[in-house]
Amino acid sequence: FGRPATADEVAKADISIPPDGTGLPPGSGTVAQGAEIFAQKCVVCHGPNGQGTPSGDRLTGGMGTLASANPVKTVSSYWPYATTLFDYIRRAMPVTNPQSLENDEVYAVVAYILSIDNIVPKDAKLDAQSLPKVQMPNRNGFVNWEPQLIRP
Repeated sequence: FGRPATADEVAKADISIPPDGTGLPPGSGTVAQGAEIFAQKCVVCHGPNGQGTPSGDRLTGGMGTLASANPVKTVSSYWPYATTLFDYIRRAMPVTNPQSLENDEVYAVVAYILSIDNIVPKDAKLDAQSLPKVQMPNRNGFVNWEPQLIRP
């Protein structure tokens, strides 16, 4: 059915970023830039400071709740890799216009979200070199079944 995909079409779809950050694109973004972008493009669904809305997931908080009767799974409390956050935002957000953010905007939004719960400092600037080094609070909360694919 159809035709074989062109190299350009494959390249546009092949944007996955693994935990070690291989393939992160050029660019960078700061917490301050991310706060502005978040206010423009994300707050309507995710609420002020990523606290969520009835129609959008909560992104922050929930630290220390995973072993409780009411775990709050957020970027900060649950996700093991900061690179996964970059990958997800770049491919799926904003939900009304996926893949519309520039790489600098994605780095900035990631920096802002991670700064809310002090995973990165309020003056952080993230890029392809610094993002894979971010240590998420739940980094060791998952079993790694394929250790050769994930480098520290």
